[in-house]
Amino acid sequence: MAVRAVRGAVQLERDEAGHMDERVSELLTAVLERNQLVADDLISVWFTATPDLHSDFPAAAARGLGIVDVPLICAQELDITGAMPRVVRIMAHVETYLSKAEISHVYLGATGALRKDIAQ
Repeated sequence: MAVRAVRGAVQLERDEAGHMDERVSELLTAVLERNQLVADDLISVWFTATPDLHSDFPAAAARGLGIVDVPLICAQELDITGAMPRVVRIMAHVETYLSKAEISHVYLGATGALRKDIAQ
């Protein structure tokens, strides 16, 4: 078994706590499902949010999904002119038998444009 990093992102339509919870939960669920992972495979998860998101911590969505014994941290993305607005990104460290090439990085909706090289 190896330790791998899985990337992903989702764009919010609006800065509301309930909407953030819904969209981040969708992203985390897709990351787990597409990589055949369960919560126990998670080592840690980094969340970042663009500076225009203030309504809640993205990590709260993970706790709502029952991911309660995994270290989570939130940070703010750099405030770059022209960057895509209202985006939450994740980098999850996981234990898996998948090779690096088999990892499915999950960029939902418009965020696929952020990483065309790895978005699936």
